Amino acid sequence: MTAKQEAISITRRLEFDSGHRIPNHDGQCRHLHGHRYAIEVTLTGVIADHPGKADDGMVLDFGDIKRLTNQYVVEPWDHAFLVAKEDAGLVDYLNSIPNHKTVVMEHVPTVENLASAAFRVLQPVFEKAFDGRLKLASIRLYETPNCWADVSHS
Repeated sequence: MTAKQEAISITRRLEFDSGHRIPNHDGQCRHLHGHRYAIEVTLTGVIADHPGKADDGMVLDFGDIKRLTNQYVVEPWDHAFLVAKEDAGLVDYLNSIPNHKTVVMEHVPTVENLASAAFRVLQPVFEKAFDGRLKLASIRLYETPNCWADVSHS
């Protein structure tokens, strides 16, 4: 009889640049500005026991985390302006700029809401891509080196 293997968490960090504003903020964040965001994607699973195969000894190849996170979050948001759908004047203005990369968000693009949106996007992606053997445990999204939001699986 073999003992149940413990779950291991692995994390991959990626970076991207985006602009945003917090329209009802009473400070500087109400103005158009940008950030160098960093996203950390943490997955939990068991170590593969596949002697002779590329994934032997891994929970998942870090390149797979990079590929999927880039496809579903980083590439759509990188060098884009993230704007709340309720910020109608700014949405209209950005739509008037030819070929402008604008992402209209359901909620005000605070770091908390962006982290939550990234989690909701990536959770089904990782579960489907690897037959449910991995769980998206958490997302950490840095807005600045000193400020971030964490979202974890509940």
